[in-house]
Amino acid sequence: MRILCPRLIMALFLVLLLSTTACRQRSGTVPAYRIGYMICNSEEETLRRFAPLTLYLSRKLGVNLEPVAIDTLQFGGAIDDLDFTHTNSLLYIMYNRFNGLEILAAEKRGELGARSRGLVAVLKKSGITSVEQLKGKRMIFGPMLAPTGFMSQVYALKEQGFSIDDDLASYDFPTGAFKHEKVIYSVLFGRYDAGAFPYYDFEIMARQGKVNPDDFTILAEGPLIPWCNFAVTQRVDADLARRFKAALLELKEGDLVEMDDGERIDILERAQLQGFADVSDADFDIVRQMARATNMPPYQEY
Repeated sequence: MRILCPRLIMALFLVLLLSTTACRQRSGTVPAYRIGYMICNSEEETLRRFAPLTLYLSRKLGVNLEPVAIDTLQFGGAIDDLDFTHTNSLLYIMYNRFNGLEILAAEKRGELGARSRGLVAVLKKSGITSVEQLKGKRMIFGPMLAPTGFMSQVYALKEQGFSIDDDLASYDFPTGAFKHEKVIYSVLFGRYDAGAFPYYDFEIMARQGKVNPDDFTILAEGPLIPWCNFAVTQRVDADLARRFKAALLELKEGDLVEMDDGERIDILERAQLQGFADVSDADFDIVRQMARATNMPPYQEY
């Protein structure tokens, strides 16, 4: 049996490598990666919002980024097949702990910029002016895994000695799409005595003329926490993660991307954002504190 000499083996390896590279260049293939976008209101709305941003990032980084809309409750089963994620801050700390997710940047939206907070509100005409007066009342919360639609408010009420399980007559959660708006409308139209919703949704509905802030009394506010964010999984090399983050931070209001059909779209406007902010994992420690205090994932005890 003849044994090939090391030089011949190396020569054959180089020929194979070069031919493979040339083949890839001729076929026009580029590395492919998947971004998992947490569904906010609907799959269709989520993909429409982030399609221009995804295309911009693909071209900027020289890769093919595939957007995947994932229901909040399904993220755990999907994350091992993702390269990047776009989630709220509660999902980030869950998959940071369990899957090694690493933060890249947080969104900037509305008056609070890269931060968000949850509110507990009632109608002013209800005459309720304190958390104590919520005892025996009916309340509606946003989705349980929406940190400023549920956890933030449970935490803020608990800080004032109020237990939603012991002190409320009942509480519910909305169904379907646009859940935060439904909570606000449920309070406005008197279906519930109090509601828990994010500051941003209240701000936007007021700006759109859908509600008058003067009609509401804010009884409690949760702490400021990081907004929704992009993070990277362990499957991605450090250089691509660094360039992905830089591309986000460089985006400015008014930046356009030309879609495949030739339409030029304002990237941030379509995504309903003002830009991105540099944040660190330590910025999420307040979210971890709230999760521990309210028995929420990833620290819940049964």
